Amino acid sequence: MTTARQDVVEARRVVVKVGSSSLTTAAGGLDADRVDALVDVLASVRGAGTGTGTGAATGTGAGPSGRPDKEIVLVSSGAIAAGLAPLGLASRPRDLARQQAAASVGQGLLVARYTASFARYGVRVGQVLLTSDDVSRRAHYRNAYRTLDQLLAMGALPVVNENDTVATDEIRFGDNDRLAALVAHLVRADLLVLLSDVDGLYDGDPRTPGATLLTEVSGPEDLAGVTIGSAGRAGVGTGGMVTKVEAARIAAEAGIPVVLTSAVHAADALAGRPTGTHFHRTGKRSADRLLWLAHASTPRGALRLDAGAVRAVTERHSSLLPAGVTAVDGDFVAGDPVDLLDEAGRAVARGLVNFDARELPRLLGRSTRDLAVELGPAYEREVVHRDDLVLLRP
Repeated sequence: MTTARQDVVEARRVVVKVGSSSLTTAAGGLDADRVDALVDVLASVRGAGTGTGTGAATGTGAGPSGRPDKEIVLVSSGAIAAGLAPLGLASRPRDLARQQAAASVGQGLLVARYTASFARYGVRVGQVLLTSDDVSRRAHYRNAYRTLDQLLAMGALPVVNENDTVATDEIRFGDNDRLAALVAHLVRADLLVLLSDVDGLYDGDPRTPGATLLTEVSGPEDLAGVTIGSAGRAGVGTGGMVTKVEAARIAAEAGIPVVLTSAVHAADALAGRPTGTHFHRTGKRSADRLLWLAHASTPRGALRLDAGAVRAVTERHSSLLPAGVTAVDGDFVAGDPVDLLDEAGRAVARGLVNFDARELPRLLGRSTRDLAVELGPAYEREVVHRDDLVLLRP
């Protein structure tokens, strides 16, 4: 007898991410039947609330006097893909301007489709569009959390997407798999489910005879020797298995289990039945903003450290002082994220810098005490405080 995945069964707040290929045709444009099929599953999973929907599952939406059995946050790709056909585009454009135009048209179509489909169950939908800048900075992060948490508290189902209409290369998440992992952390989710057009992680190309599905991943050692492809089948999205495994790693290290499977198996995945690949949690929840600093922020510059400073930051978890900085790269201002580089130029940490780039050269290699005497007490402080610093994986 197969045992259910207990951490999945017990999850109450769940982030579900669905890829473009599971919602649209290869040529672009939404597939209404696919959207409705996903909504049928999610509405059912939400369980008993007090909604007054008129569809087949009337009563599954939460109303003002009741909350659903499970809270769902949907991270949905598909905006750009949905805008291709209406704009007469044969394939996803490569230039940012036309991608943004397609997203502008497609985002409205996508949310309208979700709104109409969830309305069959009396479930209200709230749209939340994010850029990495919205959540890598402390105040913006708190605002994003409050919005999502309040939507859930009021019985609505948030539909999250990257704000492709305005995002530039500097403030993009890069793919919605990573966005989903970070949103799962942001909303303190108990589970992340990644849905695509592939039924799980294989130890090689799933089209190759002999490739084996990995049903359970307990840690990085289970991925040793696994060949991971980088392209999806439909050609309308930006992700691939590489981004999904990376998203699963981010979530698992933050204490959130992950199920990776195809959209057609969504009901089984959310019910805890053995489908796809189950990534077990490998770590505990860290300070919220530090996870985002590591995975959502784009460094605006870099600080080069001597060997002693590298040891202090990485081994003793100390703050970075001016005495340990040997060079400054980039043009940044106080409060920006910067990478901390060892003597070989490898990024060992990332932190929020306390000085503008133009201020730092005259401070390098000097003690904070000497700087305070010469320049004033405002200079007796760390270049990067340890509370604003996160170590990066080797």
